[in-house]
Amino acid sequence: MIIDSHCHLNYEPMSLSLKETIERANRDGVKYLLTISTEDKSFDKILNIISNNECVYGSYGIHPHEAKNHRSLKSDEIIKKTKLNKKIIGIGESGLDFYYNHSDKKDQIKCFEEHITAAQNSQLPLIVHTRNAETETLEILNKKLKEKNFKILIHCFTGSKKFAFKLLDFGAYISASGVVTFKKSDTLANTFKELPNDRILVETDSPYLAPVPLRGKPNEPSYIIHTVKFLSKLKNISFEDFSEITTKNFFNLFGELN
Repeated sequence: MIIDSHCHLNYEPMSLSLKETIERANRDGVKYLLTISTEDKSFDKILNIISNNECVYGSYGIHPHEAKNHRSLKSDEIIKKTKLNKKIIGIGESGLDFYYNHSDKKDQIKCFEEHITAAQNSQLPLIVHTRNAETETLEILNKKLKEKNFKILIHCFTGSKKFAFKLLDFGAYISASGVVTFKKSDTLANTFKELPNDRILVETDSPYLAPVPLRGKPNEPSYIIHTVKFLSKLKNISFEDFSEITTKNFFNLFGELN
């Protein structure tokens, strides 16, 4: 069994043939999918998807790109949204993206901290997006962990080895996407090779970042098998065993799914 811990089923082209997309994933051994929120206005679509598809769960959160449009968002509002359906099992994706800076850094930080407070008070895992913001991400997580503990998942990790191991010190889980399979991702692959198996999750981030040998195509959850195959070979573990390891890690973080 495999769990796609991060996809965007409300995005095209998957949303245009959702039933078929989910069926392909299930046929390839992807039993559960977690579809991730990035903005408030599309959350109704996520609620609809999880209500109509038994194997799909969801999150609520605001992507750092969208922080400028959610300046007034408070932690209690985030928690309220998560309670609209029991299949909303995570908060995010939220975090910092100083590569594109589609939102002002101050807006990103404020929004991120509200999500952290929501994670602290609800004890739902926080799904973190971080790009070109390693120092700031660590500073904020460290500051907030000193106030109250919370669960952390770093999605689509592409950072440095030093960053990864500091995150492990915070108790974080780290998720691998198709990026790890890219030919120019040797350093990233070596980082994942050294990460402890019991802290790794897998994801597609579909429709983005299709793994080799499908790079360049719109990604979908069924393609996660290529990332799992790559990592299992890297770790010298059977495909089946590594699938079970990452599935167990997902359950350890998010809880068992019905």
